[in-house]
Amino acid sequence: MFESWPALPDDDRGAAGPHEGPRTGPAQLIGRAAEMGRITAALTAARAGRGGAIFVTGEPGVGKTRLAAEALAAAAAAGMATARGRASAVGSPVPYRPLVEALFLLARTGLLPGPDALGHHGPVLARLLGDDRDPAAAASHVMVGETVLRLLGSVGEGRGCLLVLDDLHDADAGTLAVLEYLLDNIGQQPAALLLVAGRACGAAAELAARARQRGAATALGLGPLDHPEVRLLVAAELGVTPGAVCPELLRRAVAGSAGIPFVVKELARDLAGRAGRHGRRGPGAPPVPAGVKDTVRRQAAGLGPLGAELLGTAALFGRRFPLPVLERALGRDHGELSAVLRAAVASYLITPDGPGTQWYAFRYRLAAEALLDDLGPGERAGYARRAVRALTALHPGLPGAWCAPAARLYEHAGDAREAVRLYGEAARREMDEGAVERALELLTRAHRLVEPGTTSPEAHATLLERLLDAVACSGRLDRVPAQTGPDEEGGEGDGGGGGDECGAARHLPARRRAGLHARLSEIATLRGRPARARAHLDTARRLLDGHPSEAHTPVVDLAAAHVELSRVAPDRLATAAALARRAVDGAQRARLPDVAGRALLLLGRLERDQDEPAAVAHFSRARAIALAGHLPVLRVRAETELATVAASHDDRPTRVERARREALRMGLLPLAHEAGLVLALDRIRRCAFEEARDLIDDAAADAARLGLGRTLAALRLAEAVRCAHQGRRPEMREALERLTPLLDAEPTARALSYGLARAFCSLLEERHDAARQEFAQALAHDAENPAAGDFGRHGVILLLGVLDGRMGRRHLAAAARASAGGTRWNHQFAGLAQAVLLGREGRPEEATAVAGKALEAAGLYPMARRLCLRLVARAAFEDGWGEPVDWLREAEEYFHGAGLRAAAGACRALLRGMGASVRQRRTGTEQVPPGLRRCGVTAREFEVARLVAVRTSNKDIAARLHISPRTVEKHVANLLRKTGHPNRTAFAGSAHDLTP
Repeated sequence: MFESWPALPDDDRGAAGPHEGPRTGPAQLIGRAAEMGRITAALTAARAGRGGAIFVTGEPGVGKTRLAAEALAAAAAAGMATARGRASAVGSPVPYRPLVEALFLLARTGLLPGPDALGHHGPVLARLLGDDRDPAAAASHVMVGETVLRLLGSVGEGRGCLLVLDDLHDADAGTLAVLEYLLDNIGQQPAALLLVAGRACGAAAELAARARQRGAATALGLGPLDHPEVRLLVAAELGVTPGAVCPELLRRAVAGSAGIPFVVKELARDLAGRAGRHGRRGPGAPPVPAGVKDTVRRQAAGLGPLGAELLGTAALFGRRFPLPVLERALGRDHGELSAVLRAAVASYLITPDGPGTQWYAFRYRLAAEALLDDLGPGERAGYARRAVRALTALHPGLPGAWCAPAARLYEHAGDAREAVRLYGEAARREMDEGAVERALELLTRAHRLVEPGTTSPEAHATLLERLLDAVACSGRLDRVPAQTGPDEEGGEGDGGGGGDECGAARHLPARRRAGLHARLSEIATLRGRPARARAHLDTARRLLDGHPSEAHTPVVDLAAAHVELSRVAPDRLATAAALARRAVDGAQRARLPDVAGRALLLLGRLERDQDEPAAVAHFSRARAIALAGHLPVLRVRAETELATVAASHDDRPTRVERARREALRMGLLPLAHEAGLVLALDRIRRCAFEEARDLIDDAAADAARLGLGRTLAALRLAEAVRCAHQGRRPEMREALERLTPLLDAEPTARALSYGLARAFCSLLEERHDAARQEFAQALAHDAENPAAGDFGRHGVILLLGVLDGRMGRRHLAAAARASAGGTRWNHQFAGLAQAVLLGREGRPEEATAVAGKALEAAGLYPMARRLCLRLVARAAFEDGWGEPVDWLREAEEYFHGAGLRAAAGACRALLRGMGASVRQRRTGTEQVPPGLRRCGVTAREFEVARLVAVRTSNKDIAARLHISPRTVEKHVANLLRKTGHPNRTAFAGSAHDLTP
């Protein structure tokens, strides 16, 4: 909600801060590892007698003082002497204050040598520590500097010394003169200087610049924390692990703090104190932490009455404000305001925004919020009326981006009707530019201002329609207005949403309410709640009965097509396609280009697997509509679909990646996650499993946060596929268990889970009978509820069917007619199926040529290629085509390296059967439990033991492990002898924990 925060005073106790709030352990330094490395190196050099100096600079609140504290702790831990002093602008000036404070600290700890130890410099030290109001009166700055230098050398002798001087931007001239002397002469002393100062222009900044130029000191400029570091800091403040940080709280911290550690802490503590760890504000909770608000109030007060008036008016605009409008509103020219502006910039309240002096911005949005909170209602309205008069005078008609700030000013002035109108117009302009998130924010603001009598029913309906459209394409389901129905989409329950009790929308015409319920139906589908989606659709249809509307019927038909896809029925795809076609026709008649385009995209998806040219025509037509109507959201959707089709053939996902980035930029989160899912599956097929995991995990976390149940179901399935393609059955089962509660959101996931995950894993485990049953189960689910995605029907299922003799030319031709059969992924399986048939027909040369092309297509898919080689090698050997021995050796090498022992063993057994030499693999003893290993059980005997434990017959064990029954008998006899069991039944009874 609040995207920026104000600067804080230079009492920046750092990235971890004092021990307050939920955190009770020691302070943790976040995001400063590189800086601490530089400081540690300087400390090491000082202990070796090579002194040096480091300036630490940064804006207020960035953690300069906290870094200095960490340096002091590191020096103390290394046995070094340490001292610290701080300059201050409070009270009467004290000459050499930071140096004197450091000397007193050394005296209290017993480290300060007596005056006699410093010879003729002793009296200077005595005057520094005495009551002399002006110790420099009897000693020059050079003499004071030499005295401090000798003292540091004495204190640091044999162990090193660290002197930290903080807040040097408030230091007196004498202190800075002494420091200049120390900087030039510290190199031969066993001491390090850590000098902390702000970035504001002044004598300290000039001293630091001169020292850097002549090589007398280095500089560490501290910047804001990045996103992962903010997460770590919030976790530290809340006393939880980083993964347990509430995403909403983290989003607010990142957007609101600009990475300034002090501000992150204040926000985290404030939110945690108000709402536990769920990041929810209570009713009436102030939006700005009290400490931050007090700081902004003091900074503004320091600018005088004109400064307070300037900043109060500027805050009405939000974070950014146009200076020419403020000048006109205040009746002041630029010259009169320049001094105030410079002072506000110097205090880190505001900063120039862009070239020139036309625009400024608050350093953090919370500064504006704090200033607004301090304005009384009458004062705020008065400022707003003056500002809006100035704005409309300077920009008649409010062209371009001026509509939104004008709406905000009318809102502050109390003119809700005009504010609603302008917010709606501003949102339309933002949507035309593809700024969906910004449009959603503006529409949400407008809706909150709507009250009975302030907005006409038609205008209110239009506002709600556009708001719901923005919610659907952005995925921000939390922005669904609470008044759109009982137990609405914004709630947590699954109860009776869909009834025509539309709260504040109840007074709208029936046809407009029908359109609203159609949109709510699509949002419920996104959420993965098909029952609620059907309820809203039924309401929409009932409202249209007797009130036919050319403008709203296509919207209802499109919603009905989406709802149809959540049904479990053999004809659901055909019914959905018919509804989508009807929506296209109706939308064209009603001149609703966005609805027509979205219906075309759905139609293309439904036809892509069977009739790709028709699907591409639909996608291209939708793109043409988008370009003609300047509809950027529709354009990106169409381009994503076209990129996905292209990637399935050329396997160059660059276009999909580009589409995903653009979707993220525009705030189209569901579309971005769909594109990310395509990329994740591509990475899985290429065996880039870690990249796929990162894509899936990030998208799944976001989908769960947003409540996108349908998207989350697809991502859970993708995770199961990722595990299955590595032969990791336990992890696959766990992923499928997480998918189970979401199956209603994506009914086709049942077929896909069998074909893409379970069966593939079984093939890698050499459980071919199980794989056949699982593929059959996928086909059965598809017959009951046809899937709009390929689960292997035109690829691996076809190859297995040909190898088994269950499928032939007719099935191959049917697969070739289906567009899904022409993808590069399926080409490897279908091509090898054709080669097997050619080999059986006595055409070995043709079979070899076809197999070569198929394996060329398989080059991008390391695991699938080797699986294909293992599957077809026997047929190739028996029918005399291809290079089966070389193929099996390649496959065995890959499977062994991938830890797929069963598949590697199958390849070795097939090689032995072909009379080829087999490389011996003696690894795997680490898999044998310690108890059996002590009995002398080998890795192969352990494989047999696991099957004996589940009472598998010798014949089945031989088939599973690709060895002879006689060899199995020998292994079983060795097992019984080594473990002391009389028979295999006794062994199985005591080895239940070996069950695979």
